[in-house]
Amino acid sequence: MYICLCNGMTDAQISAAVAAGASRPKEVYCACGGRAQCGNCTATILTMIRAGGDSAASAAPAA
Repeated sequence: MYICLCNGMTDAQISAAVAAGASRPKEVYCACGGRAQCGNCTATILTMIRAGGDSAASAAPAA
């Protein structure tokens, strides 16, 4: 699932970055070849970091 539309980052890419040691959103963006833009994905990225890179399905805000 896409988490960051600005950079085209998926939950799998973010999980891999966290598993590789990324511990801040900036590190996740860098690991995925992107950069912070609109910031809408930052809360989800932080949740995934805190969960140890678990799937975004549980990290995504409820609609």
